[in-house]
Amino acid sequence: MRNNRVWFKRVYIEITNICNLSCPFCPGTQRDPQLMTEETFTTILKQLKGSTKHLCFHVMGEPLLHPLIGRFFDLACEKDFKVNLVTNGSLIHQVGQVIAHKKALRQISFSLHGLVHESIEVTDERLDSIFSFIAHVRRQQNVYISLRLWNMTDRGEIDRNRHILDRIDQEFHPPYNLKNALLHDPTSGIPLGNGLFLNPAAEFDWPNLQLNPIPGPAFCYGLRNQIGILVDGTVIPCCLDSEGVINLGNITETDLGQILASPRAQGIIEGFSQQKAVEPLCQRCPYRTRFTN
Repeated sequence: MRNNRVWFKRVYIEITNICNLSCPFCPGTQRDPQLMTEETFTTILKQLKGSTKHLCFHVMGEPLLHPLIGRFFDLACEKDFKVNLVTNGSLIHQVGQVIAHKKALRQISFSLHGLVHESIEVTDERLDSIFSFIAHVRRQQNVYISLRLWNMTDRGEIDRNRHILDRIDQEFHPPYNLKNALLHDPTSGIPLGNGLFLNPAAEFDWPNLQLNPIPGPAFCYGLRNQIGILVDGTVIPCCLDSEGVINLGNITETDLGQILASPRAQGIIEGFSQQKAVEPLCQRCPYRTRFTN
């Protein structure tokens, strides 16, 4: 399998596995804390040429912690990649000016669900910084912005998100009641303006080998329209393998085409084609049930 014959909608790149927060819903990682080197990032870009147009700075860690994030955006732009960034938003007041004008920036997603565990004061301070950045970047260029509330249930979880929703409503003045919209459908994107969305979703449990296997048919888009690359270059099938349990090889040492053609990678793809999860971690992944229910 040649690298230039493989096409992914997105590739998740973990430019750091270090995070400045410790949110209850996030498993974190037991791997050694690292910042991706420029050499590793450059190698990844060379390997991905012809395999995707969209990079997503996200697996574990907070990407805005990386001191070379501006440089990484420039390198991605030079190679004609677009970057989607996922952040907790806590550092946007410090780093926002570094990334706001980068041509490679396509989308930035702010994970707001961690704020329900913070004080009102911390929540307001962070939202003020996020809203300020949004106003600035929307004046400068066309960037998609997602405000994520990934702690919803069928009831919408209005109460614990009430203050966040009130602040969003006050800031963007959508022509409908946000709470009613979420009660009607707690998992569909809600437009807040041109290129700006509130994206609710149900909270999920991260897969780990300590969980019991989940029965029934299994399907996942890992290795079909996405892969992940950890901070040290380890290739994984998707962005939920927080520990690199499904280590398919290292992209700094082995051609991506060879990695994807390996028996282990092909076994995963063929298994899901038959509605089967062949990897123990995939067998214990609650997220994959979204594709079969």
